[in-house]
Amino acid sequence: MTETGMKELSQFLVEAKRSTYASQKGKVASSRLRSNDLAFRKGSYSYLDSYFGEKDFSGQEIVYFDSTPLWSMNYYGRMLQDDVPPGFIETLRGALMSVDEDNPFRGCSLYSEGKYTYSCFSEGALSFFIGHESITFDQKEVYQLDFHGGQIR
Repeated sequence: MTETGMKELSQFLVEAKRSTYASQKGKVASSRLRSNDLAFRKGSYSYLDSYFGEKDFSGQEIVYFDSTPLWSMNYYGRMLQDDVPPGFIETLRGALMSVDEDNPFRGCSLYSEGKYTYSCFSEGALSFFIGHESITFDQKEVYQLDFHGGQIR
């Protein structure tokens, strides 16, 4: 993919991510038995985030260009305690809304809200990457997620 194509893809990913899970929008019919699916479309690009579970969950995001799979990301996340502290989901969604074009995988590298701190680290580029995110509450890790993916050819 050309540099221009990668920049376009990155811009689309940021808009798609902000327009789905992070903003609680884009819910569509389940594409697989018991999956939660969120979709976004703009021009020739379309995006589908399909995941299973709530506290412990697994999913895949895929981007199509003119109905051809172009890019994907797989992820697995989990809560590290049974009770979810109040404000957790708002912190996660706030961090995910701050995703940027330089690293359009999950959220920003560091985000704080009250006693919560979100951190995200990735290596690689849009064409192939791996990463990890976590959230601490009062300096104790309560959530973690690993992700990886890249270009489909």
